[in-house]
Amino acid sequence: MIKFRLLSPTKKYMNSLRVYFFTFCALVFFVFPPLMAQPSTQSELQALYDEAESITTLRSLLIQQIEELLGEEYFRSASADYPYNIKSASKSIISLLVGIAVDEGHLSLEETLGDYFPDYFETNPSPKKESITIKHLLSMQSGLETTSFYNYGAWVISDDWVEFQLDQPFEEEPGGKMVYSTGTSHLLSVIITKATGMSTKAFAEENLFNPLGIRVGGWDRDPQGYYMGGNNLALTPRSLLKIGQLMLNGGEYNGQQIVSSEWIRDSFKTYTRSNFNPYDYGYMWWNRPLGGHDVFFAWGFGGQYIFMIPELDAVVVMTSFLQNANQRRAYKEPIFDLLEEGVIPYLEQQKQDSF
Repeated sequence: MIKFRLLSPTKKYMNSLRVYFFTFCALVFFVFPPLMAQPSTQSELQALYDEAESITTLRSLLIQQIEELLGEEYFRSASADYPYNIKSASKSIISLLVGIAVDEGHLSLEETLGDYFPDYFETNPSPKKESITIKHLLSMQSGLETTSFYNYGAWVISDDWVEFQLDQPFEEEPGGKMVYSTGTSHLLSVIITKATGMSTKAFAEENLFNPLGIRVGGWDRDPQGYYMGGNNLALTPRSLLKIGQLMLNGGEYNGQQIVSSEWIRDSFKTYTRSNFNPYDYGYMWWNRPLGGHDVFFAWGFGGQYIFMIPELDAVVVMTSFLQNANQRRAYKEPIFDLLEEGVIPYLEQQKQDSF
């Protein structure tokens, strides 16, 4: 005969407490692991901030994952409200504006310099130059000699930036090797104005900046009044974070499709490769593998970056002080080391902890 052992009321009560206790522990450790990880997460973030602060030119570090701001730190009296000159990262903004103009039917990638600068070519005929397409400009494959680097000073002090760029001889064939040139991207700003009937700034504010809640801190113009298409746009680090999230979301922000997902996809493709760095180039967005992930980025002289890491659903922004920057680009290595050895492992751990 099977005998049942009867528990006293006290023993029943104690067993119930044990059940509740172990159930609670299971919930804490397995259902809510991020809560338990919070102290170590904060220490890891602080370690990243300490490493970032050791880069003497760096002024901001913002880290966002799955549209949640995980970290935001400013260094050496920098502030969240200060708009930084993002230098050549402005080119990536111009690319977005071209995409919006294409989506709205204002222009086509197969249109040419001859379509937009007929007055110049009437007095300076060149069928080869006239056939350079907007697509060539976006991927830095116009073939025209650069107006960056050694030629930049002469370009910016010229009386007509468009004419100066169009006057350049061919260094490569159109559609061939990359020739990085700020004057090339400036032509795109002029084309946006001609195609839309609006200044580049007005078009940007109506179709990109205002929908994202971005205010322009400053934007230089050329002698003819066209907004600079290659650099010298000033935005806050938080504004750059919004741009990165827009790209990561396939052109959508807060439920509004700002630019088509097709444009984002095409912008991140590789069309050519840098002639001075081991990076690939799309429509004015760079890309390279880093820490086992594909990283896409906008890059401005002196250390102005928007990094997007799709596999980690993450955006990282870094801005830097320009005064001590130089063409040797010594700022790059410590920034990429911080991203690869610090930020990416941190994001990988955050992603793992979220599952």
